Amino acid sequence: MRTRLPVRFKLAVVTAALTFGILCIFAVVIGAVAEQRIRAGFDDDLRASVANVVNRLDVHRNADGVIKYNPAALSGAGVAGAEVRLVSRDGEVEYPPGLFPLAPIGYEGLSDFQGLRVASRSLAVSNRSLPDALGAPLTDDSLATVAGYVQYAKPLATVNHTVNRVRLFLAFGVLGGTLLAFLGGLYVAERAMRPIAGLTRAAREVARTRDPDITLPKPRANDEVSDLATTFEAMLRELGAARQETEATLDRQRAFVADASHELRTPLTSILANLELLEAELVGEQREMAESALRSSKRMRRLVADLLLLARADAGREATLAPVDLATVAREAADEAGALSSDHPVSLDMPEPVTVTGVADDLHRLAGNLVENALIHTVAGTPVTVSVRREGDDAVLEVADRGPGVPAELRERVFERFARGSGDATRAGGSGLGLAIVRAVADAHGGRVELLDAPGGGSRFVVSLPAAAGAPVRSDSAASVFRS
Repeated sequence: MRTRLPVRFKLAVVTAALTFGILCIFAVVIGAVAEQRIRAGFDDDLRASVANVVNRLDVHRNADGVIKYNPAALSGAGVAGAEVRLVSRDGEVEYPPGLFPLAPIGYEGLSDFQGLRVASRSLAVSNRSLPDALGAPLTDDSLATVAGYVQYAKPLATVNHTVNRVRLFLAFGVLGGTLLAFLGGLYVAERAMRPIAGLTRAAREVARTRDPDITLPKPRANDEVSDLATTFEAMLRELGAARQETEATLDRQRAFVADASHELRTPLTSILANLELLEAELVGEQREMAESALRSSKRMRRLVADLLLLARADAGREATLAPVDLATVAREAADEAGALSSDHPVSLDMPEPVTVTGVADDLHRLAGNLVENALIHTVAGTPVTVSVRREGDDAVLEVADRGPGVPAELRERVFERFARGSGDATRAGGSGLGLAIVRAVADAHGGRVELLDAPGGGSRFVVSLPAAAGAPVRSDSAASVFRS
């Protein structure tokens, strides 16, 4: 699973990583050059110091030809941790006496010895002087005599300390620069992502309200984010226009279904009345044909009534609400549905009246559809239980059976229109609108309906409606909740 990181943090990390790489290369180059310069300066200082000491010794040859110098001049040469040795030609340390040489005898130049950087230089005096063209004496170095060696040393720790300080300074510079780059990148990314964050909030608001006409924040800069905001706004306008067109089309369809269903009720009523009269007068095969036509006409009338109810529910038409005893409505609906299927035992559990605010006819239709659904989709002899109770502020109507239950593939869409199982509902004459009407009525009354598993197997449909106080009315005293 990938870790979700904000884009601003990623940009800041990338900026800091690039800065770190550049500063590391810079620090390595500068550190190498600085270290070389520091060590070269340290060596130059050693050479200058040993030359100064040799000059202070004042090496010369007296009138008798004896080489003379002033060892007392070395007493003040060892300053700042420096060590000085005056070594004779045969390797004896003349100053300070009793110590050991710091460099090999006869070696001139720079060398390292036990943590010291040693500069060695010989004490030389000329053996004779040759006159030049003007008669002035001229020293011949090739004829010089080495009287001894001066060794001047300083601890390498001094230069190493300086080098380490430079390295530490560069390291802090790299880390500090990286931190500043990260903070700067985070600040710049925050400012750059601010317009996108505004667009994100606007998109969430559109998703929450489903209103494409929301005003989007406009970035001041004319950049890619501004183009995104303009494109997003144009997309929302087009979606809003498409939504209006779709809603207008759906409104026309709903109006057509409602009007068509309403207009079909009158001729269907006339057909049913004529078929009932015709059935009473016919005999034999003609009577059976009339009975079949009568059954089909009744089924068509019920289907038209269902479509009319759903169309009016989609249109959101309001009706006059009144207190209704849900227990009485459920008992009447169960009695009517039970009369159609006497091979199912229907038990009632309604210990007391439970009042809701609604339309009795629609609630009667809700309860009747649930009971009929249980009777149609269970085998003969399967018990069906209808109960009404009050739970807190809700009035609960529950219809449970001990049948096979709703198939898993149908549970998610059981309350959709024309959702039917394979075979059973079709053979039983179901239209697939019964449970859709149940949900429509429950929604219209501010309630909800759920499909649960019954204890011991079977299905359990639970309808929860807001309970109300007041004197209930009978089912024949109120009109449909979807009446226009």
